[in-house]
This record gives sequence, C-alpha cells and structure tokens, in this order.
Amino acid sequence: MTPAELSRTVLHAVCRAVEDGVLRVPVPVPESVRVERPRPGGSGDYATNVALRLAGPAGRQPREVAEILRSRVAGTRGIERVEITGPGFLNFTLGEGAQQALVRDVLWCGREYGHGTALEGVRIMFVPVEELRAGILTHTVVQLLRTQGAAAGVQPDAREMLRPVPAPSRDLFERLGPDAARWALLSVAAHDHPLAGDELLTQHEANPLFRVRYAYSRTRALTRNAAQLGFDSDPRQHVDAPALTTAIGDYPAVLASAARLRAPDRLARHLESTADALLGFQHTVLPFGDEKPSAAHRSRLALAEAAGTVLAGGLSLLGIGAPDYL
Repeated sequence: MTPAELSRTVLHAVCRAVEDGVLRVPVPVPESVRVERPRPGGSGDYATNVALRLAGPAGRQPREVAEILRSRVAGTRGIERVEITGPGFLNFTLGEGAQQALVRDVLWCGREYGHGTALEGVRIMFVPVEELRAGILTHTVVQLLRTQGAAAGVQPDAREMLRPVPAPSRDLFERLGPDAARWALLSVAAHDHPLAGDELLTQHEANPLFRVRYAYSRTRALTRNAAQLGFDSDPRQHVDAPALTTAIGDYPAVLASAARLRAPDRLARHLESTADALLGFQHTVLPFGDEKPSAAHRSRLALAEAAGTVLAGGLSLLGIGAPDYL
C-alpha cells in the first residue's frame, strides 16, 4: 500500500462512518486525508490527525472518533496494524509488500508521481512581477499548485503577490547559468537571502545542486550497467533501505506542502535528502565480481530507479534539468 492509497483508504472510512450515521459531522467531509511519517519516537509507518480534526464538529472525543475509524480501516489489505496514540492520532503499520507497491506506483506514474487532487476546482492567480526572484518564485509556485489540481496562473488583476527577498543581481543567470541560478533563488525560503556564490558551479558533493543531479545521473548509470549485465528492474522483493524508501514515500506529502505553503525550498530540501539516501544505497545495486544478478539486485535497481523518478520530477518542477550523464 502506498501513502496515497492509505490516504484514500482512511478517507473512505470517514465517508462510510458518516454515511452509516455513526459519525455525525455538520461540516463537509474533508476532500483528502493527510498521512505523514510519525514524529521521532512514534509508532508505525504513517500517521494521521484526521480524528482530531473531526472530533470538534462531530461533538465527540478525538480518541472516540479515532476508534470509529480504526475499526473500519483495520484488516484492510496492505495494513498490518492500526494503533491509536496520544490524544487521537491513528498510526498505521503497513504489511508485507508495501515497499514493492510503492516502487511499482512510482515507476508506473513516472514524473507525475506525487501529483494529487487536493486543490482540484480551486483557482489561484498571482500578480505578474518583474523582479527576478519574485518572477521565478511565482512561476515555480504555479507549477507546484498545478500538481495538486489547482487552476493556477498569472494575470494582471490578480490579488495574490509573492514578495521574496530580491535576487542579489540581475546577472545571476549569466554568471551561474539557468540551472544553478534557479537553484540559488528557489532552494532557500523566500524570506531568506538567496544563494549567490560560485559554489553552485563546483562539481563536488558539497554543492547541493551537483549532489542532487549527480544522484539522478547515478540512477541512469545503474540502469545502463544492469542492462550490460543482462538484467533489468523488478520490485518483487523487499529491500532493506529505510531512508531511501521513506524519501520516496514522503514525496507526495512534500509536494503538497510545498504547493500549499508556496515554498519550493521544501521540495529542494527533500531532493537533497533523497539524493543523500540514494548515494548511500547505490553501491548495493549491482553484483560484485563473479556474483550473478539475482531477484535482490533487480529489486534494488527498481528502488534506485524510483528514486531517480522522484529526483527528475522534482528538478523539473523547479525548472532545472536532470542530465543522464554528469
């Protein structure tokens, strides 16, 4: 079960509880349910606060609402255990095959993995601006909002305007090139001063942009090398790579929050985390020496390719290229 499938499963449980009259909510049922990784020390693979959100309107205690939902979700295929923690959080432990389902979903969706419908039917327009960073930020936020189903764009009579700290100079694109310049302007929060140094031009892992693009190029190299060895990807087995699996699984929630908060820097930071996890994992993908390719190698390659899909999709939304060779 993927995070998106889990979200839909919980939402379906909410709708069933309302339709059955067990949960009387005098406000519209939420259009989506947000699931995210538990905080440090929390239990399970994912958690949601939907019971706390519904408790007030329903006139019930949060843990009581959580139990209503837990009973409707427990036993669903792909969910091993559902626990109620704290004031009324629902914590989910996914069953065997969850990682494989996630990887298949990513590879099937391609660069549209993580796109959702949370803002479907919502129209969001921004005022066009001439300042360099504000213009780049506005264009990128529009792209992020569209990934969530919003009808977003720029028009002169709009009311919303993004006002980041301005770019240090107009020649940033000439000095750094388009990819590095966009990373400099988008990878830090809008209220902070953008990056301006030539460190974004160095081909070194201390350069976050290089690290992200290098990680993507490594996923492409792994696919090419595997083909030369006579095998391709097939996510049949579980792979022991929790950091990389988490980074891939969290991508939809990161996209949603980056859009909602008008904060592409959140996406940039997540791409860095994904790249770091991939670079720490890549050495396990290909066989060593006389070792023959196995189902484990095919599954590891599939996980690496899923990470590459996330990296390429995220870079594309930032307007930055993802080279196959670097």
